[in-house]
Amino acid sequence: MSIVENLEVVRKDFSLKVSKWVIRDEGIHVLSGPSGSGKTTILRVLMGLENGSRFSWKFLGENLAILPIEKRRLGVVFQTWDLFPHMTAIENIEFAARARGLEESTLNNRWEWIQETLKMTPFLNTKAADLSGGEKQRTALARALIAKPRILLLDEPFTALDESLRDAARELLKKLVEIDKVPALLVTHDSRDIQKLANEVTQISDIIK
Repeated sequence: MSIVENLEVVRKDFSLKVSKWVIRDEGIHVLSGPSGSGKTTILRVLMGLENGSRFSWKFLGENLAILPIEKRRLGVVFQTWDLFPHMTAIENIEFAARARGLEESTLNNRWEWIQETLKMTPFLNTKAADLSGGEKQRTALARALIAKPRILLLDEPFTALDESLRDAARELLKKLVEIDKVPALLVTHDSRDIQKLANEVTQISDIIK
């Protein structure tokens, strides 16, 4: 388990405080609640993209909250995927690998199983701007997983997909987490995500003040 303590965000029109929250370190832990309740804000604080006051996040004995973003080793998939549109799928993934300082041998080993699992060969050399929704999501997942993150963070990752693609995407995520043995924290308000994916669920109303 990882433990988040004393996470506090205060803005002019919004505030929240998490005194203590225990997150699974295996499988998929879902943070659920209505839109506007602060789920994404909490995720951004964990990523290091937003200040959460003097909070701590203990993971396997290490306080990730005091580390710079690049040292936290988090894999992140945003709702909008945030790919570089002028780069191909493979270029987006390679860029992420270089940014994390991944050695060539490690990259090759990781890439082999990721590419096979995500079935990316047909669109690897297609620019991100020209990818379908499902292809963009698979590219974003590959980019997040390439450096073997400590934890995979996902912010409403299925909402931009057509309904017909969402169940397949959920099954793919579940398979990746099981194969790679990487714990995942999924932010969602979709009951289908919870039903299909959650090993544990935290309602945001239970942890914030």
